Amino acid sequence: MAAKSFDMIVIGAGPGGYVAAIRGAQLGLSVAVVEREHLGGICLNWGCIPTKALLRSAEVFHLMHRAKEFGLKAEGLGYDLDAVVARSRAVAKQLSGGIGHLLKKNKVTVLMGEASLPRPGVVAVKTGAGVEEITGKAIVLATGARARTLPGLEADGDLVWTYKHALVPKRMPKKLLVIGSGAIGIEFASFFNTLGAETTVVEVMDRVLPVEDAEISAFAKKQFVKQGMKILEKTTVVKLDRSPGKVVAHLQDAKGTVTAEFDTVISAVGIVGNVEGLGLEALGVKIDRTHVVVDEFCRTGVPGLYAIGDIAGAPWLAHKASHEGVMVAELIAGKHAHPIKPGTIAGCTYCTPQVASVGLTEEKAKAAGYEVRVGRFPFIGNGKAIALGEPEGMVKTVFDAKTGELLGAHMVGAEVTEMIQGYVIGRTLETTEEDLMHTVFPHPTLSEMMHEAVLDAYGRALHM
Repeated sequence: MAAKSFDMIVIGAGPGGYVAAIRGAQLGLSVAVVEREHLGGICLNWGCIPTKALLRSAEVFHLMHRAKEFGLKAEGLGYDLDAVVARSRAVAKQLSGGIGHLLKKNKVTVLMGEASLPRPGVVAVKTGAGVEEITGKAIVLATGARARTLPGLEADGDLVWTYKHALVPKRMPKKLLVIGSGAIGIEFASFFNTLGAETTVVEVMDRVLPVEDAEISAFAKKQFVKQGMKILEKTTVVKLDRSPGKVVAHLQDAKGTVTAEFDTVISAVGIVGNVEGLGLEALGVKIDRTHVVVDEFCRTGVPGLYAIGDIAGAPWLAHKASHEGVMVAELIAGKHAHPIKPGTIAGCTYCTPQVASVGLTEEKAKAAGYEVRVGRFPFIGNGKAIALGEPEGMVKTVFDAKTGELLGAHMVGAEVTEMIQGYVIGRTLETTEEDLMHTVFPHPTLSEMMHEAVLDAYGRALHM
């Protein structure tokens, strides 16, 4: 029997893979998706979406404690961790089911099983019933990534957790150690700290949220400490001694090593690409530190083979994966596609306070040789922020002093993950300070601070 043939086969149905499949189908291609576990991938099932559901519960709980500030009464406050987790899982399930519906609607063939590439243009799909081979004119790798494990710090699901264990916690931690202060680490630290865990965050770099602008990191750290978190920077966890119900962590900094006792540890020390077992090396695919090496159009160098999303390297963001999926589908369909500019991809962290950024930090802009103009505006100077009871935060803009080009924007505070998109559009349209100054921002909104931060870069701020 001849193998089923498709114009495009996508391996992995996360936010990169399923979007690539839908766009390919819209353009008239015959498309198959191979997925070994969940439609929607890590993002929908074990990442972006369920964590936001948990964080929303923590945010509401935090606000309930502030009821008096708003002239409200709330007594006997508490939470049911199992119910919080159940809501998060229900949200993930609803969206995962929605992906199935979208793929069906777009007539995409879905094959549930483990994929490998035995020969060029061929995908072998292993299921409980055996192995089926299908052929594709183009193949898109969208297999994503998983949590990095460090020797001696491996998760056991009991005392030491990965993000997956932390999403469905068996218990509420009393004394929690979070290793790593990137987006994943700091979001879980924020969630458990708000619910009452005594939380310590360890970061090997010189500051928390190390990819963010230094000023934003410093502001966020101040808020985390105010909320009761203990933050240890330039510190490494060298060893974990595990015994029933407790972990003794050996923490090393410039002064030496100290020990501290915890009942739960969350390891969030980065991710590694899912490149194993696919047969990529035999096909001649170049892999660098667990990530497939691609050009600006996500081509691997092997004819007809593309790689998108987390497997293709940083930034490890769902929206980057989706956009690459669309671009690759359009290339395969013979359309003119534009490569993605990393400097126009926003990063968002949903801790309290939220953090969002796009483009170059002040430090990176200077290192790249730019002469910069920097503007800042504090939440405390914004009417809407005060009315919301959210006066802690800031908006920062970085411009090229010579051309007025917006090089980067960085925010910390309430709802900044929703606001950053204004600057993202600005970066995509190659906007200047003049365009932004001439834009009329609605009042009263938090977004007015985006205008003021631009004005401030040029000594024209009105409310400061």
